[in-house]
Amino acid sequence: MTIAARFTALGTATVAEASADARLVLARLRPVSLGMRVAGPARTVRFPPGDNLALHHAIAAASSGDVIVADCGGHVDSGPFGEIMALACMLRGISGLVINGAVRDTAEITALGFPVFSRGIDIRGTRKSNRGEIGVTVDIGGVRITQGDMIIADADAVIVVPCGSVNAALAAAEARAANETRVMERLRAGETTLQILGLDKEESE
Repeated sequence: MTIAARFTALGTATVAEASADARLVLARLRPVSLGMRVAGPARTVRFPPGDNLALHHAIAAASSGDVIVADCGGHVDSGPFGEIMALACMLRGISGLVINGAVRDTAEITALGFPVFSRGIDIRGTRKSNRGEIGVTVDIGGVRITQGDMIIADADAVIVVPCGSVNAALAAAEARAANETRVMERLRAGETTLQILGLDKEESE
């Protein structure tokens, strides 16, 4: 499995609790469909609301496996990304989109199976006149995201692991996941969470 696939399998909660370097994006970014999840290096783009030319350029510039991280200031009064762009992303091997803004064509995006995490939904169209900025550091939900940082997103959250901390975060998260597997095995064997976590001893003292 690739590093991105391993992070995807682990999920945001496990990675965030295991790694002090993981940063929680404190913005209301939700998947357009509940089961969507993705991980991959960020391909950043920033552009003004109501214009999606920069997003077209970001898709053309992205590499296979990238997660496009798009910042249009959190505005949700237009939908700069929809079914056609989702298909364009898929055909280029792009893994997903995290957008601090709105999208449209959510049923079609869901049918395609392309992971999209957005701040809202809006069907209004956009201009195509501003090239924006590609590859810049963006600030979304109080988190600075630099191109190449690892993005992990699922139904629970969107988190960011700085590119220099990826290997350590992955090792810590996989160790935590292995421990949780052992806990669940003990639960199935009949023990309680109080016994497994040693909480019954604290109550008896």
